[in-house]
Amino acid sequence: MLIDYEKLYKENIEYKDKIEVLNQGIQHYKSIEDTLQNALVVAQGTAESVKNSAKLEADNIIKEAELNALKSVDDINKQVLEKKMLLDDTKKQFEVYKAKMESLLISQLEILKEVNKNDNQG
Repeated sequence: MLIDYEKLYKENIEYKDKIEVLNQGIQHYKSIEDTLQNALVVAQGTAESVKNSAKLEADNIIKEAELNALKSVDDINKQVLEKKMLLDDTKKQFEVYKAKMESLLISQLEILKEVNKNDNQG
């Protein structure tokens, strides 16, 4: 009976050792699980941060493009206004030139009439 008791005692110690080893393994895997969960949380946070940064950058690009488009429209409108003013000025100059030419032609016609009148009287 003593042998049985001694055998049981040794088996009990072995089982306790095995349980301790298994508990250490469980703790090891729990530690790995915690590390993975923390890594997942960090990855999710990083992904959210990258997403927010990308959205801000996209918004900035859109705003810059809109500002550039508005500046281009303003520049084109200024050019159109300048060309319109130049055209109006050219039209005015042409009207002045036309009036001067008309006046010159009328005076030349009067001179011709006068010369013609003098030739017919003479």
